[in-house]
Amino acid sequence: MSYQIAIDGPAGAGKSTIARALAKDLGLIYVDTGALYRAIGYYMYHNGISIDDDAAVIVALDGLRVSLAHVEGEQHVFVNDEDVSNRIRTPQISMAASKISAIPGVRAFLLNLQRDIAAAHSVVMDGRDIGTVILPNADVKIFLTASPESRAERRYKELVEKGESVTLDAVLADMKKRDYDDAHRAAAPLRKADDAVEVDTSALNLEQSIARMKEVVLENLPK
Repeated sequence: MSYQIAIDGPAGAGKSTIARALAKDLGLIYVDTGALYRAIGYYMYHNGISIDDDAAVIVALDGLRVSLAHVEGEQHVFVNDEDVSNRIRTPQISMAASKISAIPGVRAFLLNLQRDIAAAHSVVMDGRDIGTVILPNADVKIFLTASPESRAERRYKELVEKGESVTLDAVLADMKKRDYDDAHRAAAPLRKADDAVEVDTSALNLEQSIARMKEVVLENLPK
């Protein structure tokens, strides 16, 4: 029997890290949908295409192929057969991804890819609209959240460890802007699905967050 576990939530809530660990624990395939939008943002950014020009972005999609592959259990993201997994986590690409994710044509471009992956495998899939749009009939839906301050601090530490030159104030400002943009976009805005279980990790460390998520999944999987 295959399962679909949908995890939604705001930027920096730890969705990717926690969902990846959860999938490994449960023996499921992890799908980071945010990486798909980052891949498109990366492509636009590095090809000089304005992410503020919706029409130009849609036209540019004709020359773009985005795909996922799992190598030794880790998800890798490819843009036109180029592995960009380690290039799509910068603040610039994060903001580009947030911007282009508001374009309905971009969301439509990725919709079937995401659904096809979920139809072929038992998955833990995370993003902004998984439980509300991509997998509305998922077996378990979780809305993973944390305070903006705790999310910004986590993202700041992550960027510093990667050698990025950033400030905590700047990361917090970006986080709040992304929260607003994600919640107010016309296409599939970020919101908690009516049947989702909310998990707040503000006061939890990584191990506690993973344990809580696993507990919620096991409690809610079809018996």
